[in-house]
Amino acid sequence: MYEYFLGQVTDVTPGYVVIEVSGIGYKVLTANPYRYQVGPTAVKMYIHQAVSENGMSLFGFFDADEKALFEKLLGVSGIGPKSALAILANNDHAGLIQAINQENATYLTSFPGVGKKTAQQIVLDLKGKLNDLNVDVTGQTALDVDAPAVDGALADALADALAALEALGYSKADVKKVTKKLETFSQTQGADTNTLLSEGLRLLMKK
Repeated sequence: MYEYFLGQVTDVTPGYVVIEVSGIGYKVLTANPYRYQVGPTAVKMYIHQAVSENGMSLFGFFDADEKALFEKLLGVSGIGPKSALAILANNDHAGLIQAINQENATYLTSFPGVGKKTAQQIVLDLKGKLNDLNVDVTGQTALDVDAPAVDGALADALADALAALEALGYSKADVKKVTKKLETFSQTQGADTNTLLSEGLRLLMKK
């Protein structure tokens, strides 16, 4: 039904953003809400609408190729919207496609909700079928802010990043394992939430 929204982001939470279009605020689930920031600048967000017995949900993406990758993942037996979103949260989409093409099931099982059987199904269904996607591997947008944060803002950014990891489906125990490293990273790098979330995902992929 929807291809994309063009509007202002009015709220950002660990699990979703709110984008206002023509006076209507839409709750949109995204892989990394902190790619966006609240502000008056218009944002183009590609949309996938999912309808289930529990209602309707909107999923948002940075560009058309990221949306296409999400929909390809949804076509795999055993992959639901939440699992697909968690897979996309890792900014290295090119690495994901490479892992699928190389039948690297171990890499794929690093994502929450993806067991060995599902990883093998991903390879079976998608190997060689994603090479035409011009995926975004940076996870950055024009709204990202590079200015260093103050101590209080760093603490808030870290808390938001940890909450976002749990919202993606990682267990409290797994998140706790990387918390100390993220604290050190934030203190040395002065990172924002988007960067901390990306670093947390990287650490979780290595565990």
